[in-house]
Amino acid sequence: MAAHDSGSKGGSNVLSRRLNKILETRLENDKETLEALKELSTFFTENTLQARRNLRSKIEKRSLAINEDFLSAFRDMKEALDAIYSDVSEMNSSVQNMTSRLQATKIHTHHLIDQTTKLQAESQKLCLQQEVAAAFLSSFQLSPAEQAILHGSSREAAVTDEFFTLLDRVQSIHSNCRMLMQSGHQTAALEIMEQMALYQEAALERLYRWTLSHCRNIESGEMSILLTQAMSRLQDRPVLFKYVLDEYCTSRRSVLVRAFIDALTQGGVGGTPKPIEMHAHDPKRYVGDMLAWLHQTIPGERENLLILLKGCDKTDVTEQVQQVLSNITEGVCHPLKVRVEHILAVDAGATVLYSITSLVRFYQQVIGQVVAGGLLHSTLEELQELSQQTFLLALQSQVKQQLSERIETPPSDLSPSAGVSQLLNLLREVLSVSNVAEGGQQDLTKIVSCIVDPLLQAINESAARLPTTDMAVYLLNCMYQMQSTLSLYEFMDERLERLQAQSDAQLDTLTSEQASSLVASLNLGPVYTILQEQGRGALSSIPGMEPTGLKNFLSKLDTFLVMPDVLLLPQVGLLLSGVHRTTVQRRSFEVIAAVYKQLYESVHDPENLYQNPAVLMPRTPDEVFKLLVG
Repeated sequence: MAAHDSGSKGGSNVLSRRLNKILETRLENDKETLEALKELSTFFTENTLQARRNLRSKIEKRSLAINEDFLSAFRDMKEALDAIYSDVSEMNSSVQNMTSRLQATKIHTHHLIDQTTKLQAESQKLCLQQEVAAAFLSSFQLSPAEQAILHGSSREAAVTDEFFTLLDRVQSIHSNCRMLMQSGHQTAALEIMEQMALYQEAALERLYRWTLSHCRNIESGEMSILLTQAMSRLQDRPVLFKYVLDEYCTSRRSVLVRAFIDALTQGGVGGTPKPIEMHAHDPKRYVGDMLAWLHQTIPGERENLLILLKGCDKTDVTEQVQQVLSNITEGVCHPLKVRVEHILAVDAGATVLYSITSLVRFYQQVIGQVVAGGLLHSTLEELQELSQQTFLLALQSQVKQQLSERIETPPSDLSPSAGVSQLLNLLREVLSVSNVAEGGQQDLTKIVSCIVDPLLQAINESAARLPTTDMAVYLLNCMYQMQSTLSLYEFMDERLERLQAQSDAQLDTLTSEQASSLVASLNLGPVYTILQEQGRGALSSIPGMEPTGLKNFLSKLDTFLVMPDVLLLPQVGLLLSGVHRTTVQRRSFEVIAAVYKQLYESVHDPENLYQNPAVLMPRTPDEVFKLLVG
């Protein structure tokens, strides 16, 4: 009983614990319980007693159905896995069979594999050697195509940029052979150098022939580039280089001569500009146009030559440029010289001839800056000397003719005669010609000498028949006009000094005449003579020096001081130069003032026994000098 009670009690405790556990469980946090209840709700739809009694069996049946479905699914899976296992077993068998066969084959082909491996290594080595050989040939040999370009398909084959590239490559290979020799390959290097030398000689020979035939086309843009490269390569062969330059000179000389003749006879394209020979009637323009054409054309030839030689950097080509330009311009010397000499042979005026001389000298210096030396330079020098000689002869002839025809007796007003004015006008015309070239000073000296020296001689000859005063005035007027003309030009200092010296001599003469006239008009002659002979006693006791005699002189002097111009010589008023008139007047008045001073000092000298000298001569010498000279 006790045992039964204890058993019941124990079962009750277990049940109690379960109930408490169920009651204490929080279903909202127990996801598995919620899922189970949710699944239960799908088939437990009625909460009846019978349904609750049958719930266990339903759950078991449902579990059984699920297990059956699971079993059916696994059965299908097992069958599939069995099939896979069968296939894998078969494959394993096949693999094992193949492995065994491969092992057997490997045993039998081991020697062949070793041999194949050796052949592959040998093949790689040969490929590397082939690449090295190809690189060597590429660096030290020319391909057949390159050789064909270098030698040309024919003698008339064109030279292109590729040709020069290959020629440079041949030179590079030849230079690189030195490194090859240093690395121990002397035999190969020498053979390659010999071969490259042959290639180079053949190429340069072809280049020389091509340059000879095309050097005249330097004005073509594309061709000039190729010719420049050609001359750059040929500079290493001085003989070939010189032959090409000679051929270039020949061709360009003929071109220049033809162009010069066309400019003379045909003019420009379409007749513009007109032919130079259309202006042959105008010597200055004719010669100027010819020289201007050369001045315009020759720098173009120099530019073409510099383009041709601009790649020649291994030597100084300055001297060769000058030599070539001299040779090119030789052809125009003869037609130019013939035409200028013909113009100079024509009877032209001195002014025109001097214009031609100045033009030739100017262009000689300008063209000489481009073409130094040579036949053209010497031709221009000869023409310059010839034109200057012709000009001087024509000037002398013209001066001589005018002097013989027009230097007549001086006119009554003592002004320069018409011939003097005409010759001075001729001098102005000649010197008005623009002379910007060197040598102008020598020209001016020669020109002035040709005109002024004969003119002065003729003036002196024509004035020699005049009285002294008239001659002095006439000569002063002529020299004043010459000085006025020459003072406008440079380098005339020496000539002006010489003319001034001659003018001063004539001024002295005219001053002397004027002073003598004033002395005579004022009756100063006897007084001056007595003053010079003073020493024979008191002046007041000498006849003519007594106070009454002096009063006559002093009266005339007072009148003279009021109107000094009245006693001037008429010829002094004919002087063209105001400076000359003033100089003569001043100097002659100074003579009167000096005589008056000497007389004043003598009168006021107590030894001469003049009474009341201050009354007799009230004016002091300074006052008289101031009134006369100012």
